Amino acid sequence: MSEARPSGGVSALVPAAGVGARFGGNKIWADLWGYPVLGWVLRALGDPGSGVSEVVVVIDSKDHHRVVELSAALTPGLTCTCVDGGPRRQDSVSNGLACCTKQMVVVHDGARPGVSTDLLARVIEAARRVGASTAYVPVVDSTAQIGGGLLQRVLKRSELGSIQTPQAFEHELLVRAHENAMARGLEADDDAALVLALGQPVAAVLGDARNLKVTKEQDMDALRAWLTQPVGGRS
Repeated sequence: MSEARPSGGVSALVPAAGVGARFGGNKIWADLWGYPVLGWVLRALGDPGSGVSEVVVVIDSKDHHRVVELSAALTPGLTCTCVDGGPRRQDSVSNGLACCTKQMVVVHDGARPGVSTDLLARVIEAARRVGASTAYVPVVDSTAQIGGGLLQRVLKRSELGSIQTPQAFEHELLVRAHENAMARGLEADDDAALVLALGQPVAAVLGDARNLKVTKEQDMDALRAWLTQPVGGRS
């Protein structure tokens, strides 16, 4: 990873290079009330209330022009850069991080179109206080550790949460977390886990059930029920 020299402001890093095997195609281009899923994400990031200064989208090279055109149409006041993805999400984020130029970085999945401007702003503010933060939603079902087909240990729901994006970090901290992971051969499902591996705290910010990650076609049905009109963008 190249050494970054960040300035003030907030970079939004959007991993969107997944193949969407369970969805039957790249879900970021699925139509949601007249906009592709990724379009909803870009409009939320482009809202002045989010605090985002620039967007870096990590996506297959064949879709770079499509993303640039979409961003120009929906968020004309927001600089958008496209970067090729890697073999893992972790690699894709590392690729995108090298192009982020701002002091703070907010990472948000390209397949989570229900993110609100309010949630983005709260996650970023928490990261300004602590250095790193993540959105989460409380676990509602009883949860247990399973092994060998047997119930091993029942976990306390009050102490558990399902992790979402957005996640926000001080730029330098996220760079160190990825460099540490590379040096130690660590793999994680999200960037907050890489920061925790450094022994650094991560603030937990209450998220939103409507901030759903599209995985299956049924998820689109739920989003169509919740998101009945487009989120606001920059004028």
